[in-house]
Amino acid sequence: MIEAIEDLKARLGQNGYLTDDNLAAALYLAENLEKPLLLEGPAGVGKTELAKAWSRLRKRRLIRLQCYEGLDESKALYEWNYQKQLLYIQIAALTEKGWETGRKQIFDQEFLLKRPLLAALTSPEPVVLLIDEIDKSDQEFESFLLEALSDWQVTIPELGTISAVTRPYVVLTSNSTRELSDALRRRCLHFTIDYPEFERELAIVELNVPDIDRKFASQLVEFVQTIRKQSLKKPPSVTETIDWVASMTLLGSELTADTVRATLSALLKYTKDRELVTDKLPFLLKP
Repeated sequence: MIEAIEDLKARLGQNGYLTDDNLAAALYLAENLEKPLLLEGPAGVGKTELAKAWSRLRKRRLIRLQCYEGLDESKALYEWNYQKQLLYIQIAALTEKGWETGRKQIFDQEFLLKRPLLAALTSPEPVVLLIDEIDKSDQEFESFLLEALSDWQVTIPELGTISAVTRPYVVLTSNSTRELSDALRRRCLHFTIDYPEFERELAIVELNVPDIDRKFASQLVEFVQTIRKQSLKKPPSVTETIDWVASMTLLGSELTADTVRATLSALLKYTKDRELVTDKLPFLLKP
């Protein structure tokens, strides 16, 4: 099992995602137990990217359901194609099939517009289903998901129960903006992804900003990790670290107060955070 986890970790790296042993183990268990994997942590630490890398690694199509407030069954599961149904009814009337025949036939899968959840369950080929930012949806939507995540099936009133053709790999992400229900958590394996330690963040930077000088990259990552300890409204994510490092390399290869001021918009997305860091630059840039 340890060898398999190490192999999974190495192959994720080959697909552009650097992970640690614990996260690789969680992913390995999710695969082999056929359980959804719930990833929690700050925005921008790589939760969504893990699902994308998993999709590339296993050569499975990625189907993404982006959650938001007010998301309901019709947007996540299915809608009836009303125009196609009306057209069929008109044709049925012209051919004198009668209403009863037409009524039975219009509620068929042929007339379904499949949304991400139903598309994942009915796909003939295995897929990776990403349910992104589940914490942005409401508890009613969480309850709706329970049948799919535990029994790999969904119920459509007009058609009955539809079971998965192939079981998808499922990743749910949460930025912890609200507490998720115990019922949802019970159905998932759980892992928290936090901001990476120095060495791992440095490796991520070197992977995403090729040819950067290692000493310069180390200085930049150390600076980012220092300002995350400040009282910021939104500490910089790993994604923002990469953007900032790329911005800094465009201005040369020196970490100075002037280059930091010129590029802070890539790293910090709130004016008050930028002002706070700017005021503290003499202290933050001390050797």
